[in-house]
Amino acid sequence: MNAVEIEAAISDLAEQPFHKEEFPFAFLAAFGHKETALKRLRTGNNNASDVPGGVLLRNNIHLAVCDVGAVGDTFKALRVSPATTKAKAKFILATDGQTLEAEELASGETVACAYPDFPNHFGFFLPLAGISTIKEIKDNPIDVRATGRLNKLYVELLRENPDWATDERRADMNHFMARLIFCFFAEDTDIFNGRGLFTKTVEKMSERDGSNTHTVLSEIFRAMNTPTRHEGKLDDRHRKAANIRSWADQFPYVNGGLFSGSIEVPRFTRMARTYLLHAGSLNWNQINPDIFGSMIQAVADDEERGELGMHYTSVPNILKVLNPLFLDDLRAQLAEAGDNKIKLLNLRKRMARIRVFDPACGSGNFLVIAYKQMREIEAEINRRRGEAHLGSAIPLTNFRGIELRDFPAEIARLALIIAEFQCDVLYRGQKDALAEFLPLDSQNWIVCGNALRLDWLSLCDPDGTSVKLVADDLFSTPLNQTEIDFENEGGETYICGNPPYLGSKWQSDAQKADLGAIFDGRVKNWKSLDYVAGWFMKAADYGTNTKASAAFVATNSICQGLQVPILWPLIFRTGNQITFAHTSFKWANLASHNAGVTVVIVGISSKMNLVKRLYSLADRENANVVELKEVQNINAYLVAAPNIEIQASPRPTQDLPIMQFGNHTYYGVDLLLTRYEAEEIIVKWPSSAKLIRDFYGSQEIVSGLPRKCLWINDNDVDFALSIPPISQRLQRVASARAKMKSDKSAQKLSETPHKFREQFLGNQYTIVIPAISSENRPYLPASIVNGDCVVGHKCYAMYDAPLWSIALITSRMHWVWIGAVCARLEMRFSYSNTLGWNSFPLPFLTEQNKYDLTACAEDILLAREAHFPASIADMYDLDNMPENLRRAHERNDEVLERIYIGRRFKNDTERLEKLFELYTKMMADAPKGQSATKTTKGKKA
Repeated sequence: MNAVEIEAAISDLAEQPFHKEEFPFAFLAAFGHKETALKRLRTGNNNASDVPGGVLLRNNIHLAVCDVGAVGDTFKALRVSPATTKAKAKFILATDGQTLEAEELASGETVACAYPDFPNHFGFFLPLAGISTIKEIKDNPIDVRATGRLNKLYVELLRENPDWATDERRADMNHFMARLIFCFFAEDTDIFNGRGLFTKTVEKMSERDGSNTHTVLSEIFRAMNTPTRHEGKLDDRHRKAANIRSWADQFPYVNGGLFSGSIEVPRFTRMARTYLLHAGSLNWNQINPDIFGSMIQAVADDEERGELGMHYTSVPNILKVLNPLFLDDLRAQLAEAGDNKIKLLNLRKRMARIRVFDPACGSGNFLVIAYKQMREIEAEINRRRGEAHLGSAIPLTNFRGIELRDFPAEIARLALIIAEFQCDVLYRGQKDALAEFLPLDSQNWIVCGNALRLDWLSLCDPDGTSVKLVADDLFSTPLNQTEIDFENEGGETYICGNPPYLGSKWQSDAQKADLGAIFDGRVKNWKSLDYVAGWFMKAADYGTNTKASAAFVATNSICQGLQVPILWPLIFRTGNQITFAHTSFKWANLASHNAGVTVVIVGISSKMNLVKRLYSLADRENANVVELKEVQNINAYLVAAPNIEIQASPRPTQDLPIMQFGNHTYYGVDLLLTRYEAEEIIVKWPSSAKLIRDFYGSQEIVSGLPRKCLWINDNDVDFALSIPPISQRLQRVASARAKMKSDKSAQKLSETPHKFREQFLGNQYTIVIPAISSENRPYLPASIVNGDCVVGHKCYAMYDAPLWSIALITSRMHWVWIGAVCARLEMRFSYSNTLGWNSFPLPFLTEQNKYDLTACAEDILLAREAHFPASIADMYDLDNMPENLRRAHERNDEVLERIYIGRRFKNDTERLEKLFELYTKMMADAPKGQSATKTTKGKKA
């Protein structure tokens, strides 16, 4: 469930009659807990509560319903309950149906309210659904409630008006919703003369069955498009000429394009009218445009409506982009100015010429936050200068955006308009804000179009008189938008945003073509780039003609693996450099049990001599603490090191053993067996045991439970075919490979269905490295298996390699190296032998070094053996790692790191900086065409 659904569920619960026995289960159901789990709690099987009337859900909540007046005592009993502690409950809650008290045990934060009001605190309880608490929603649930009510209205209107759901009419429907949002906001902020004027008028003038609601709304919209002034003076001649009904004449002239054009309204049902009135009953004065806009954009998108509310981006996350991009600099200049009126005036003039440009603006989150932050700084300037009464010198038209879809583009403009009014009220007062708000400005500064195809310079010309608008309609966005008329000579431009990521495998043909229009002819292999790379390249090109700086949120994969040497040399050649970066972290949303996508933030600029700032999450003990380090250079891997691209190498560049892929079944899945299937064959045909071997893929290495596979030598084929279940499997393999008409390798292998594509085994043993492994383990889960075991292609294999190889692979040094240079799947490591192992920078190892590392590897293996049958998954759990195994790894790290610098490294940052230093030197010293050390490649079966 998402936040919008949860709010609706608990609101419904609070409105229903209170049932003492049912409340705990209904409450848990509202947060997405399944009926099967609730059924077990109802029967008492899983309910370990020791409080009368209590229900205890482990790792979640301990709640109890009590007699009237006993909430305080029950609440105290829940807090001191041994069961609460033992079950690691996150919350306690007590209610008697009249009052409710709850506490988040980790923070000590509490809620005490009348029972009907507890939905107002739904944000407090979101962690119960696995959703990280977000302060803005926790403190003010209006945005989520408004989204939910508008969504119900939208769905009902489309059901009643299917023609409005067509591509031809969808823009009309979205425009209608934008009008409603404005009306709801205006009636609760005195923009309309009278609180609740819009909702009360609709309720009074429309029939209960909704039959004439569309005509009432149409007349209200017509009034707001009809002027109330003539030649600058109040005059009713235009309203009289238009024959505006008396009950609609109460509404002011708004225009600005919002109510111009067609005033047609979709037809309402009784239910749709009810949804509209319910939405209007909320206090829209409390709307946060930066929150509301990002959630409401999903209402108008059929594909996204199921993820309603999940698009919200928290203000702290947005500020991770905006602060280092330019806001920190403005605040520093404000602090330096003190009370010097000349310096303050110069800062105000500078801010008036700053443009913020989001070329993937969605519903305008970044633009709204930037505007509000700048207004806060400007207000402080005015206060210090004794000019608090002044209007803002920061025009909304300085906040430019491009958005592909029309409805979010409309919401972005509306969100900025609302933000401007709210800032005027906050810093100048309600009277002055209202005096200048209407009519709306008709300038159009958010463009609806494809950002990767449009010319950014023509839409956001940094040199001033650009973009003079021809259209009168604020909410029309022609792709060939001309110009908004205002001076910006000498101003700065800051490009920011959170563009769509989309890895290469998930891009449509049209999106591939978008990237092709930017990269084709400039670099090979551009088709491997994430979609977000297009925004970085466009920003870099823009920066060659301006003094603009840019910062985007992006998938961490553009700063890892094979994408680095494709994208970043191009960006650096434009004269841009990385000026700040935030290394990998979770960009959480409002989805239940969704940790969010793993991202980086990268800022680029062509401005020279800037201090580079590198932000990163602290070590695991302080995982939520962000550390800042000022450095001379940040490279494309987001490391404080020279600009260098790690090149994939087919062979080790140093004295390292060969590491290769395991054996691939290649459309031969029937060569693999479960342990049960293997035993069934061997029981009936005991001599078949020589054809079946242990098989290890990534999962099997981590779990310690190998599968089985057929491993048949050429001279055993006839024997294998004499065993029916094996013969049938080989026939299926041959058929599957033969069907791959476009794959010549598969066609050839269909002639030998008994074989894997590769046929490698170890003589004595094989060192195995899973291709994919969790970042939550402190070390890579490399293991060792007997030489006659078969290693699958989802692992890398080192056949009969020296044991000191394990000491390297399972070291912290190697962990941080592959974390930086290999690609990741979210935060999980996606290992690469060509990038991670063959390029691993290593000092020269003496025979004594190898002896010491061999001893460390043996100690690690022996420590694991001591905990048999525990698996790697068990032993390398971060919180439960056996002490002797931890000590063995720490000893290994100490031995290896002393080889590097004669002591232990202080942290991973220092490790990475040393590794990049060594790699740079290694590449400079390596003669061209240097071959790898000859080492064992494994025996061919």
